[in-house]
Amino acid sequence: MIMHTDRKSSFFWSDKRVIVTGGAGFLGNYVIEKLKKRGADNIIIPRIEEYDLTEIESINRLFDDHDIHKPEKAEQKEKVVIIHLAALVGGIEANRRRPADYFYANLMMGTQLMHEAWRRGVNKFVAIGTICAYPKITSLPFKEENLWDGYPEETNAPYGLAKKMLLVQAQAYRQQYGFNALFLLPVNLYGPGDNFDLETSHVIPALIRKCVEAQDRGEDQIVVWGDGSPTREFLYVEDAAEGILLATENYNDSQPVNLGSGYEISIKDLVTTISQLTGFEGKLVWDTSKPNGQPRRILDTSKAEEYFGFRAQTNFEEGLRKTIEWYRENRDR
Repeated sequence: MIMHTDRKSSFFWSDKRVIVTGGAGFLGNYVIEKLKKRGADNIIIPRIEEYDLTEIESINRLFDDHDIHKPEKAEQKEKVVIIHLAALVGGIEANRRRPADYFYANLMMGTQLMHEAWRRGVNKFVAIGTICAYPKITSLPFKEENLWDGYPEETNAPYGLAKKMLLVQAQAYRQQYGFNALFLLPVNLYGPGDNFDLETSHVIPALIRKCVEAQDRGEDQIVVWGDGSPTREFLYVEDAAEGILLATENYNDSQPVNLGSGYEISIKDLVTTISQLTGFEGKLVWDTSKPNGQPRRILDTSKAEEYFGFRAQTNFEEGLRKTIEWYRENRDR
């Protein structure tokens, strides 16, 4: 097992220019912070206001603006790493309302960026996939070799399949061109700085907000989607950032690798836990007219530990406490 050392990490990043798409986002903020602590001092964060990564013209302008390995300058001393975090993401309802947007944006961002990265001679490309790429019915725990055993859960299949194409591309480009592209599969993330917009958020921030706002308004109940039976696995965002950087430093293969905590919890138990941690004492009303999503999710995370020494460190309840505390302190900003 490869263990993380500050000295080894600092050496890896000492001669690298790093492009982190989505670097201003939820996960991106943690990745950037950890990169700086590792000694990376040449980090490029393309902002959506300046670069629309669904457009090839914007991707080319990004590379041109930063003089990234133009073909005529392929002998540049610095090596370039791209960590592709940027994505159009949302919860079940957002995916149901905008399946075409979630498919198109994620497919175009990823495939064009990877192709241009290869063409420009980028040294390493780290693609971030999604747990939604797995089939709806999958043997437990989810193993990477199960990825092609069936069709994804319908409510987010367009998003999951678009991201999954990055795995196909990474493997094809490695086979034909020797391009060093990785594909990582994180479970649902949570933590301070998450998206708490009820229209687009995932389950943990949505439940935290519902419980806190119900308390503020003196309401005696909250409505929760589904029947509470599905199970989920969650990964604290700081742990996810560490896993991504460990893979970037130590892994050089296009076989997909899961990033998770190995902890499975039912939605019913999740809601109960969040209501207790927020202090909400009202009734939980289950709206069974709404979809449950995938029946169960729990990952086999053994390859991440074997290949690049990653194991999640954050206790789930402690991670929830930190997330709730952050939301209470920042919700009015």
